[in-house]
Amino acid sequence: MLDDFVTRAVLAAIGTALATGVLGCFVVWRRMAYFGDATAHAAILGVALSLAFSLSVFAGVLAVSLAVALLVFALSGRGVALDTLLGVVSHGALALGLVAVSLVPGQRIDLDAYLFGDVYLVSETNLAVIWGGALIVSLVLWRHWTALLTATLSPDLAHAATINPRREQLILTLLLAAVVAVSIKVVGALLITALLIVPAAAARGMARTPEGMAVLATLIGVMSSLGGIALSLRYETPAGPSIVCVAVALFAISTVVSRLRA
Repeated sequence: MLDDFVTRAVLAAIGTALATGVLGCFVVWRRMAYFGDATAHAAILGVALSLAFSLSVFAGVLAVSLAVALLVFALSGRGVALDTLLGVVSHGALALGLVAVSLVPGQRIDLDAYLFGDVYLVSETNLAVIWGGALIVSLVLWRHWTALLTATLSPDLAHAATINPRREQLILTLLLAAVVAVSIKVVGALLITALLIVPAAAARGMARTPEGMAVLATLIGVMSSLGGIALSLRYETPAGPSIVCVAVALFAISTVVSRLRA
């Protein structure tokens, strides 16, 4: 079954949606969208380093994404406005990555595949990485759900419950870097944040509990992935942008439905 490239594409897209669905809720709740952009843009630098040192793309992207995420985490709250810091890191990492890719000797690199994703080129090894990453992210979120939710709702309440909000933020930071590394083959570095934010934003207006929003965001992410691939196959459009377009359409529908209910 896995010899069929469409089947591999569908499985990869669903695995990515499972990894981004619940985590995206925390990104929306904590307003970490720009942080996601900074981490995702750094992925291009990871691609360049992996090619230069003959490493797997996943390993290079994960290493650089983790480094950038930890750098932003360490510098936040130290005299520089967070939005300014994220802007510098985001655009600086992307520019440095594009320059580094052009300097890699003896390599002909299809940048579009890393910027916008190419789910049809996913291999069985990529599938194992995507589903393994999705499983790890889901398990960590399930294990720390109460602590993460409490720290998100109120740092003071978290302190009262002997929860360290800074530690929970670090966990989210590391998970976000892992999701970036997992998702780059599906939607690319420029669209990863959209797959985190849009399904969660679509679910927010229709869910009544945080748990309900997490489940609904995951379902919307899966529907967006399947719809985007179907759209791509039907009209020969790029798969990654098509997935995001379907997600945005579902967000628009959910917004209208929520207002009619209100």
